Amino acid sequence: MEVNPGFSDKAQKDFELVVQAQKGSQYAFTELMTRYREAIYFMILKMINNTSDAEDLTIEAFGKAFKNIEQYSPSFAFSTWLFKIASNNCIDFLRKKKARQLSIYNSSSEAENDSGNGINEETSLSIQSDMLDPEESLIKDQKKILLRELVDNLKPRYRQLVELRYFKEYSYEEIADELDIPIGTVKAQLFRARELLFGILKKRQSSF
Repeated sequence: MEVNPGFSDKAQKDFELVVQAQKGSQYAFTELMTRYREAIYFMILKMINNTSDAEDLTIEAFGKAFKNIEQYSPSFAFSTWLFKIASNNCIDFLRKKKARQLSIYNSSSEAENDSGNGINEETSLSIQSDMLDPEESLIKDQKKILLRELVDNLKPRYRQLVELRYFKEYSYEEIADELDIPIGTVKAQLFRARELLFGILKKRQSSF
């Protein structure tokens, strides 16, 4: 893969990092994230106006880009490719969110009409969103157990990151402080940890 002669100096540097990333360089992944994390975050935040969701969607965007890094073509600058992935991912999120809200609204409306007990829409939505039935609770507990089993198969550095983020629910800043490493490194390594977990799960499923 050759660099596009029409690239700016910045785009050429991105291209060099992409080539390194395709060879598995963690430094390249971290550097690419550092260069574009804020820009991607603020673009998504403008689209959805929710800081928590914007942070998660930023992580997802980079995760999808890094997972499919082999598909990148220098016909376009890496930044163009990355922003397209982030934008499409955000649009999908909004579409699914709207579908979920409509589904909950329909379910609560039907329940109110059937019961005739005067429960208003707001109360119904609150009950729908805040309570899990016994089956859902069991499934949630089983997922936690499965995740713990999968995490135990990771290398110590990845296991520690996953435990801090998903079991102790540390923020990225708190993890960075705890481990004394840059936030960009935390996020890049968490991407890698998630990919490893997915690989372990996929391998386990194929064995059955």
